[in-house]
Amino acid sequence: MSDQGLERARAKMSEAGVDPGAIDVFSHYYRMVESGETGMIPESTIEPIDIPALDDVDLPEPVPTDGLGGTVMIKLNGGLGTSMGLDRAKSLLEVRDGLTFLDIIAEQVLWARKEYGVALPLLFMDSFRTSEDTLAALDGHHLEVGGLPLDFLQNKEPKLRSDDLTPVVWEEDPSLEWCPPGHGDVYTALSGGGLLDRLIEAGYQRAFVSNSDNLGATPDPRVAEWFARSGAPFAIEAVRRTPSDRKGGHFARRRADGRIVLRETAQTLDEDKEALADLSRHTFCSTNNLWFDLVAMRDELVRLDGILGLAMIKNTKTVDPSRPDSPEVIQIETAMGAAIEVFDGAELIEVSRTRFLPVKTTNDLLVLRSDCYRLTDSHRLVLENDSGSVPFVDLDPRYYKTVHEFDKRFPEGVPSLRDAERLVVEGDWTFGGGVRVVGSGQMDDPGEPALVEPGTTLG
Repeated sequence: MSDQGLERARAKMSEAGVDPGAIDVFSHYYRMVESGETGMIPESTIEPIDIPALDDVDLPEPVPTDGLGGTVMIKLNGGLGTSMGLDRAKSLLEVRDGLTFLDIIAEQVLWARKEYGVALPLLFMDSFRTSEDTLAALDGHHLEVGGLPLDFLQNKEPKLRSDDLTPVVWEEDPSLEWCPPGHGDVYTALSGGGLLDRLIEAGYQRAFVSNSDNLGATPDPRVAEWFARSGAPFAIEAVRRTPSDRKGGHFARRRADGRIVLRETAQTLDEDKEALADLSRHTFCSTNNLWFDLVAMRDELVRLDGILGLAMIKNTKTVDPSRPDSPEVIQIETAMGAAIEVFDGAELIEVSRTRFLPVKTTNDLLVLRSDCYRLTDSHRLVLENDSGSVPFVDLDPRYYKTVHEFDKRFPEGVPSLRDAERLVVEGDWTFGGGVRVVGSGQMDDPGEPALVEPGTTLG
């Protein structure tokens, strides 16, 4: 049945106008799933890794802007933020001061262009669900450079029935029959549409890629100059893991060939979860801020016939995430950071946590909206917390998981976290205005909806 399944999947993608190169990449991973590949990376096959820090790199002062001048900035912008209850591009969410992710990203780039005298094209990799809204929101920011587009589309692929590997059919909402191939698709999408060649022809040497929900991933001449001088074809910015990163992926070195690998949670065996969470063993995780040489990427894609062979991530879900009784499907994904094991001479560099401010939950959103951060004239978020570290926030997911429910419970704004070390909220609390958290704040479950009185100090 699987041969028929692959034929049907390829035909479905072709009829939908998916680039032939992306269809070939999908076929590569389909055959891996068919053969029983899981994409798992056992602990026994890897060892811990240590890496240099950007702070220790010897660069001229002031740092030259040549590296940044040859850089194209790419933001991954295909996500809808469904885990936070959103149904549009996550980057349209207001972060603070009435500004969305897109507003802040645009202003960061415009400031950098003026400050450093560089062109710095900004491109968004959108999905078929986010492109229209994103381009409308960016209209008026005047971001276009040299005739380059503001966005390019991520590819899409069919979800596969887990019982027979045929493309699933879901007549209630046919759009749910499709899924993105993960952000590892960025290389295929850039190449397939001819944009990679256009960037090289325009004289750009390197790309800086990051998530649109990470406002710490700003244009930085120091990081760009380090990468330009390193001679590496590919690099990723890494940070030291903290307790909040215990469940996330990490870097390691593969014992078999010494290559750097990025092991995601979904690639970790159950019996290796304890080792995954051991911060003293696996010290560094990815910011998903990565750099690659444009010509080196093109050459490698040509050499490998368009298939980089990134480590596969096999996700099993239901075709309708809101319907546990809907058919079980397999979604095949890759992570863009996995390309680090493809390139000889790829490198890691340790950077400050200021370059890693992802918003994955409303816990993160609360911190960014609070007064423990200040938005500078360059639209960088600077930590103002008196302890010098980001406070730990844990909001009861029963009442705060979605942005809509979160906003309902902070009608007069979020609490002051400038003097906070942690805030744990259990139960259904609505916060009045002027609430402060000093040190450690704990709200126990009252058993019914309750109010934190305006002006209350917690801690």
